[in-house]
Amino acid sequence: MKRFLRDNGLGVGFGLLFLGALIGQAFAGQADFNNQQLADGAQPVSFLSYIASSEFVVNVAENWQSEYLQFFLFIFATVWLVQRGSPESKSIDNIGAESDEQQQLGEHTTSQSPAWARTGGWRTALFSNSLGVVMLAIFLLSWLAQSIAGLTAYNAEQLAQYEDPVAWLAYLGSADFWNRTLQNWQSEFLAIGSMVVLSIYLRQRGSPESKPVGEPHVTTDKTG
Repeated sequence: MKRFLRDNGLGVGFGLLFLGALIGQAFAGQADFNNQQLADGAQPVSFLSYIASSEFVVNVAENWQSEYLQFFLFIFATVWLVQRGSPESKSIDNIGAESDEQQQLGEHTTSQSPAWARTGGWRTALFSNSLGVVMLAIFLLSWLAQSIAGLTAYNAEQLAQYEDPVAWLAYLGSADFWNRTLQNWQSEFLAIGSMVVLSIYLRQRGSPESKPVGEPHVTTDKTG
């Protein structure tokens, strides 16, 4: 068990942080929702009713979709875009998909290479882009969940104000949907851009997200 925790510390650690934050969000969200219910003269809801509600789902989904959009865009952007001096960027001499030798494909595979890296054809092509494809799929599914849950929450508010509910396509063009979406996108783009640029000049000893402390600012692709 100790070896498992050591070898998987990042995954386990952030998994626990995620669960803790999600549970905390659920309890805090329920309290806030019930305060609003009481202010409106309505009945408070139970914890299980709240986490099954569109109000909770849309708040979770709108954060997930922005995170996975960030990952998807950064993964594909770093194939073709570089930032001199940043450990978040590859070398400025390696712009593009790189050679088979650099990517350990074809005759450069080994017996320990993943099976689909050695197979060739469409399997290797798919595996070569699988990380970005999965990130894109999770983003789209999360965005779809946000739109459906957001529509339900929006229409509930419309009915409470004696206004007509709207259709899904109409909601996709509404200010409510794009306000929820863009307020998350801008923060994600700012965060990743800041990380790329600040890591040129600042260091964190021992982190692979940072260059070695004594490495010159202009060094691009070394981590330490």
